[in-house]
Amino acid sequence: MATRVERESVVVTGTSTGIGQALALHLDALGFRVFATVRTPRDAEAWRARSGTVTPVLLDVGDGESVARAGREIEAALHGQGLFALVNNAGMSFRAPLETVRLDAFRTLLEVNVVGVLAVTQALLPLLRRGRGRIVNVNSLTSFLVTGFHGPYSASKACLGALSRALRLELSPLGVSVSTMIVGGVQTALWDKVERLTEDACRGAPPAVMALYADRQRRALAGFVRRGRAGLSPEEAARRIARAVTARRPQDVYRVGRDARLTALLAWLLPGKALDWLVSRTLS
Repeated sequence: MATRVERESVVVTGTSTGIGQALALHLDALGFRVFATVRTPRDAEAWRARSGTVTPVLLDVGDGESVARAGREIEAALHGQGLFALVNNAGMSFRAPLETVRLDAFRTLLEVNVVGVLAVTQALLPLLRRGRGRIVNVNSLTSFLVTGFHGPYSASKACLGALSRALRLELSPLGVSVSTMIVGGVQTALWDKVERLTEDACRGAPPAVMALYADRQRRALAGFVRRGRAGLSPEEAARRIARAVTARRPQDVYRVGRDARLTALLAWLLPGKALDWLVSRTLS
């Protein structure tokens, strides 16, 4: 059961839009002191105009210097106090056939979705240990439900799932809990730019090879977008994620959204070929 905690400090990454922004606002309303990370000075100014109590912090999770600088800034602001929670929400996504995806784009995806999460966690763990706090990693149902044209993103989220489990085993004896949020479809700004991101990830691929996948990829993209736009609002997703931040005894895994709960059940019940058939039918 959730409880209000007055002025405990929480860091939320990736708060310029979507779930991260809604979560930072919700935790602020609950009485937390929120450090909301953003990538650009413009987004930091937007936070200052939006809220007089949320503290924006410049942070690019894919840049080691930026991570270290943000860690020092947060530590200085806490004046010797510990950190109550870190919510690793920042991430990126695109959809592309594995044969045509640019390897540098794939490396960037892994750098943000996996290495960046670990970098931020390492930077803030001394503060989390001091506060006997908790880590909440925002993951996706695609970490275990793999679909065609979603391989790069699913691979990064599967890595994040393994990373979260290992962190939980290592940190639990030190008084720091780790929760994984398996999030289904959410109505975010991502769906407005997914086609552009996908085209960029495949830039330079031979047209003849792209043609082999074009029709199936188009239908799969339409399915992703349709299901995403029919999902939870960012505010509802944020309220559910906040349960892991406010719970007296955080669970190891939370499933956010009906599709996440149903998909987990189907992935457990159905044999591989049946699940592949169902996923392909649903997306097309």
